[in-house]
Amino acid sequence: MTDEPLPEHVRPDGVTDATVEALGRLSEALEAVEVARGRLYAFHRMSGTADRTLGEALELFRKAGHDELADRIQTELFGRNLLHGRWSFQIVEEYDDTYYSAFRDLEHSARQALVSGRRYAAVFGFGSDADADRAVPIIKKSAAVKPARRAATKGRRSVRAKRR
Repeated sequence: MTDEPLPEHVRPDGVTDATVEALGRLSEALEAVEVARGRLYAFHRMSGTADRTLGEALELFRKAGHDELADRIQTELFGRNLLHGRWSFQIVEEYDDTYYSAFRDLEHSARQALVSGRRYAAVFGFGSDADADRAVPIIKKSAAVKPARRAATKGRRSVRAKRR
């Protein structure tokens, strides 16, 4: 095993720090979009769970003799669209089709055009050690890491190693 990064994790020749920084920010923005998308799926699932549970409550109200209240809840709330004209799955689909897919495609196109499709531009070695600390490490730090820093982390096992 070597501490040298894989070729796909090395900055291509001629790529400037400014380009890498811009691609890093674009990737960071896409990560936020991915989280938002996940939360929309969670919103969809939780909304479905709420409606199903509400249906169970309606049955219990009827068994308890509260038909009038159950009828009102069923008429005004049960199975209702979350937004005008849309169920939760339609909200998720529209987000995917109009925003998420365009964002993902443009981020991919930018990486293809500027760094031959390489991912995680922030680890290509731009800027200071502080910038490297912000990056998501997908490779071990190279021998260029300051000796004091290497000594400070010597003996620590990686998170991945601890999970094994």
